[in-house]
Amino acid sequence: MPKIEAWLDAERNQLPLWIPVGIGAGITIWEYWGDGTLWSVLYFCAGLFLAAYAAGGNGLFGSVVRWAALCILAGFFAIFLRSAMVAEPPLKQMKISEFYAEIVKIEHLPARDIVRMEIKTGGHDDLPQQVRVNLKPERYRDAFVPRAVIRLRARLVPPAGPSVPGAYDFSRRAWFSKIGATGTVLGEITLHKPSKNPPLLAAIRRDLAGHISRQLPTDSGAIAAALVTGDRGAITEADEEAMRNSGLAHLLSISGLHVTAVVGAIFLMVSRLMSLIPYIALRIPIPIAAAGLAALGAIAYTMLTGAQVPTVRSCIAALLILAALVFGREALSLRLVAFGAATVLLLWPESLAGPSFQLSFAAVSTIIILHDSKWVQRFAQPRDEHFAARFGRGIVILLLAGLAIELVLAPITLFHFHKTGLYGALANVIAIPLTTFVIMPFEALALIFDIAGLGWPFWWVVGQGLDIILGIARAVNAAPGAVTMLPAIPGWAFGCCVLGALWFGIFRTRMRYVGLPLFLCGLAGMITAPYPDILVTGDGKHLAIIDDSGRIALLRGRAGDYVRDTLRENAGIKADPVAIEDWPGARCSADACSIALSRGGRQWNIMAIRSRYLISLPQLAAACERADIVVSERWLPKSCRPKWIKADGRTLVQTGGLAFYLRYFRAESVAESRIHMPWAQTVSPKRGR
Repeated sequence: MPKIEAWLDAERNQLPLWIPVGIGAGITIWEYWGDGTLWSVLYFCAGLFLAAYAAGGNGLFGSVVRWAALCILAGFFAIFLRSAMVAEPPLKQMKISEFYAEIVKIEHLPARDIVRMEIKTGGHDDLPQQVRVNLKPERYRDAFVPRAVIRLRARLVPPAGPSVPGAYDFSRRAWFSKIGATGTVLGEITLHKPSKNPPLLAAIRRDLAGHISRQLPTDSGAIAAALVTGDRGAITEADEEAMRNSGLAHLLSISGLHVTAVVGAIFLMVSRLMSLIPYIALRIPIPIAAAGLAALGAIAYTMLTGAQVPTVRSCIAALLILAALVFGREALSLRLVAFGAATVLLLWPESLAGPSFQLSFAAVSTIIILHDSKWVQRFAQPRDEHFAARFGRGIVILLLAGLAIELVLAPITLFHFHKTGLYGALANVIAIPLTTFVIMPFEALALIFDIAGLGWPFWWVVGQGLDIILGIARAVNAAPGAVTMLPAIPGWAFGCCVLGALWFGIFRTRMRYVGLPLFLCGLAGMITAPYPDILVTGDGKHLAIIDDSGRIALLRGRAGDYVRDTLRENAGIKADPVAIEDWPGARCSADACSIALSRGGRQWNIMAIRSRYLISLPQLAAACERADIVVSERWLPKSCRPKWIKADGRTLVQTGGLAFYLRYFRAESVAESRIHMPWAQTVSPKRGR
């Protein structure tokens, strides 16, 4: 115990940085086990308090344990209460209904040829209070603005859960956004009552996005509009994919980079202009005045872009930095980042599980830790040297920061998206300075000079810069080995990476190096994660066969792009899927396929039914008896008894999508990871035959 006390005393200044980690631990407990662990968490934290006093309540170790218990409780109750506050039972099963609704939000997605609306139904016809519907652009009218009341007929379904284990869970996001159903508008929409006071900012944002898009070619114009308004609807799926795979997707989401550029530009411009006026410079503290105006600019920019959670999070961080400048404190430090993270987690605890929160705070923390290290400070120390050497030194630091960020962010992107880019650091070395110091300032100047019709020279510069960024993204995306893909990552491996990185980044004594083997252990667990041999979607319509050579075959070769991409990503396969008929060992008819697989030293026989036509019962029973696994979207008779699993409509209603690991004689289901969640418990399964 004395050694632990001495170590904690040496790390005394770093201990407050663990407060958001403790809050995150409480949130994580709820994410994995749900509301049912309430009393277990209370007993556990009470046990920590008792253990702390038993071990010497007045010591530093006892204080750390008590604070850990309080933080875990705070995190658990933050997400527990947040879930209870937003709780709105979602739609239980598919429904076609005609109803009146008030428009809440409109999102134009020209790249997908749809307009998306969030509407309030008032609970009429047993509908959820708020739903999200898509309609064709030709059915949209200018009078359809927020607060207008419309009449429509729509086909609504419950928010979709993961189609296979490890896939994206939209139903979770819908729960915290109070969206009880999604669907498609059928027929025409009629305006019942126009909006008396349409939201001004929404109209400004729409008009501004349209104005920007018209000044530049289609591809660059869509990105230019996203940089200012956050509207990404016009960006093509190919360009979004290229930006993601090249590590530049963060440029498209209004977050820290954009808010920092706005705040920095306002602060610099205001301080320079005020210093040129002696009367003001001698009577008003210029840094305080500039910080105040920059704070107002950050808030206005956040509101203009729709006040999405990532933008609000970045705005809070910017306001904290400005406050630190006003009070003469260090502008950017790990304590400031920890305070911002704790604030966000207590206000929006659901953001912890999202990649946006994890990526943004991990990137900022990595930059601070790297630049606070002694060897980087020595390398970056100003010295009397030629401009070229100084510039080269800056490029080296920027490249090192990019590489460090890529290393830290790789586990996060692999866990959430099952893939990560390898050349993101090189791409960002050019893209970040170009966006921050050229594109965004010139775009602001172009908008200002457009008032007098003189913005075209600035738009030309913006267009050239965006063309360079798109060219880099497309080139990196097309480069050999640009993207690494892995199958679903075990939770313990991701946890080891996170804990190892936090341990190494927060502590300062030699004990920090304990985090490195922990981080490497997590990476090893990710790299060695087994590839599934078979994936089955929750509706039973789609089956994917995967082999060790990186090939994947689909039961239905004409599956849509979303299904194909989901199955490829969760299988960790880059190759395009082939039809099951072309798979070695597969024998198919119009009604069913029989596939023979050799895995784990034995032969496996899989039968998949892909038509709705009835098969004679004796023939079906004989085929099932020969198969180890049978997959079907419809309910199969009891006479169908395979050797291992019958994944028919009746079974899949309970399990959701399935992943089979034949080498280990193991199957994972979607239900295993989410059955305790409120958004999964309130949806009744769809029944069929």
